[in-house]
Amino acid sequence: MEGLREQSMDVSTAVKKRISTRAFLPTELPRDQVEAWLKDAQRAPSGGNLQPWRVIALAGDDKLAVENLAAEKLLSNPQGEPTDYPIYPAHITDVQNARRRAVGEAMYGKIGIPREDRAGRMVWFARNYRFFDAPLALFIVMDDRVGHGQWGHAGMFMQTLCLLAEERGWGTCMQECWGILRPTLKAHLKLGEHEMVWCGIAVGIPDTDNPVNELYTERASLDEFAEFRGF
Repeated sequence: MEGLREQSMDVSTAVKKRISTRAFLPTELPRDQVEAWLKDAQRAPSGGNLQPWRVIALAGDDKLAVENLAAEKLLSNPQGEPTDYPIYPAHITDVQNARRRAVGEAMYGKIGIPREDRAGRMVWFARNYRFFDAPLALFIVMDDRVGHGQWGHAGMFMQTLCLLAEERGWGTCMQECWGILRPTLKAHLKLGEHEMVWCGIAVGIPDTDNPVNELYTERASLDEFAEFRGF
């Protein structure tokens, strides 16, 4: 089936091709291929080989149950639930905030929802909590007692997942938005006492005809983020 077999792709191409995919085809991803993908990603770097992450993969009715639960909770409280791990820190520089706003405007521009159409933007944003209709959803689960290093290691695992997905012809969207439902997700997923959902990842075959998947975000220039000494 097209898009479900592994493709030959070098790492540089996978890095350049990866985007936040926000429209997917309904094609299901077979469990055996999802299992192989997760096993391959386990080669991601991990300090001390702690491998501090856990993954919950959802499809079918189990994914739908989470989506319905999210809709119910956010209908009564659109701001979500309190969390000790906010999506964005209290301090964001002007430059960082400008980048965040720019990517949002670029995305809404691609799908034709102007700034004044607040209702339209809210409807679109709600698609986050349906995993953008991807057939597969992952939750990355962390122990809330680990340190900042282990959070970084989990990030490397997630990036490895995304690059390996590109090799397979799959698209991904990492979604920290699920952080505003951590207490609800903890109960629903029956997590351990110190476990928490860090974020979600939508996974599937990209819908290349959807204009939202044409969004290719800009990155800072080399002189903005890199400093060279001793060359």
